[in-house]
Amino acid sequence: MKGRPVPMRTILVDGKPLPDILDEAMIHAVVHGFYGRIREDALLGPVFNAAIAPAAWPHHLDKMCDFWSSMLLRTGRYEGRPLPPHLAIPGLAEEHFRRWLTLFQATINELCPPEVAELFLDRALRIAHSFRLAIAFSRGENSMEVHPILQDSL
Repeated sequence: MKGRPVPMRTILVDGKPLPDILDEAMIHAVVHGFYGRIREDALLGPVFNAAIAPAAWPHHLDKMCDFWSSMLLRTGRYEGRPLPPHLAIPGLAEEHFRRWLTLFQATINELCPPEVAELFLDRALRIAHSFRLAIAFSRGENSMEVHPILQDSL
């Protein structure tokens, strides 16, 4: 029995259709560009390079591409728990997240049209706040004192 073809599923993010220009190639460019900056950064480079062995970087980059593909394209490819490795980094603080967001914003502004950069940054800001809350909680700190890092402050 033949029916009508299944229509293409429209991906909605925050109630708006996902821009057609956002695809796996753009995600790959963002992830690789961003982590290239991270690895060279005076503040974050030592943190990431201590946590990820040189031979493990290709796997990490693939995993981060899967993460962002799942987040924005709803592919479901990411299987993992991103928070535990961050909880294990001693001394991870607001300054690290603020720098992470600044480098991320510079990367997406360079590589993406504004409507796609906005999607990426919105998710990154949410992730940073969620991780900061979890880190404060795991350290027994008052998570009520953890305020979101806002785009305007980057």
